[in-house]
This record gives sequence, structure tokens and C-alpha cells, in this order.
Amino acid sequence: MSKRARLLPKWVTRAAAGIAAGLTLGFAVGWWFWPVQYTNTAPDVLRQDYHDDYVAMVAAAYEVEQDLEQAREWLKLLDPEEPSTPVIELAERLVEAGGSAEDVTRLVRLAQALGANSPTLIPYVEDRP
Repeated sequence: MSKRARLLPKWVTRAAAGIAAGLTLGFAVGWWFWPVQYTNTAPDVLRQDYHDDYVAMVAAAYEVEQDLEQAREWLKLLDPEEPSTPVIELAERLVEAGGSAEDVTRLVRLAQALGANSPTLIPYVEDRP
């Protein structure tokens, strides 16, 4: 057996051990010692449940303040082209899931103020004929 043939397994073993140790150390540092902490992130990158909470909070703020332009600006952070889309989508999901009628009504009021509506939400519209 040549000298090179005997060194190859040692090299492969050492390389594999180095890779394993590096990955283990990398995961330990990234997950336990210095995990990433997000602060001041934009609402459009939030997880769906936080995204929904954000839309609900905008609707609640609109109900109290009646400041449509501020609500529109907040919603543009989620959908710059059509700010009412997240409101309609959340309201429809709440209707399908049997959510609170109060929350749905609050969202419908905001959607109407933004000039949007959906056939699913017609029963929650206060001033219908």
C-alpha cells in the first residue's frame, strides 16, 4: 500500500471531523449564544399572525381616531398598491373561521372608508338597504 493511499483516509477523517465541529460550533453560536433579534422590522415581513394583529390594530386605531389618512399610510406598509387588501383578506378569514363579529365589523368599517368591499362582508355592513 502506498504512502499516499494511507494518508488519504486520515485526511478525509480529519476534514469530516473539522466540518462537523465547525457546523456544531456555528449552530451553537447562532442559536444559543448570539441568536438574531429583529427590531424595528417592517410590517410586511411579519409572520402571518403578527401581520393579522397589525391590521386589526390599524382598524382599532381608525375606529378611535377616525384618521383615514393615517390608517391608509399604516396599511401601505403592507400593500403599497392596494392598502385595503389586507383588511378585506383578514375580515374574510375571520368570517370563515367564525371570529368575533365586533372585529369583523371594525375591519369592514375600515375597508368601506378605504373604498373597498367584498360580497362575503355584506352582512356586516351597517348602512345596507
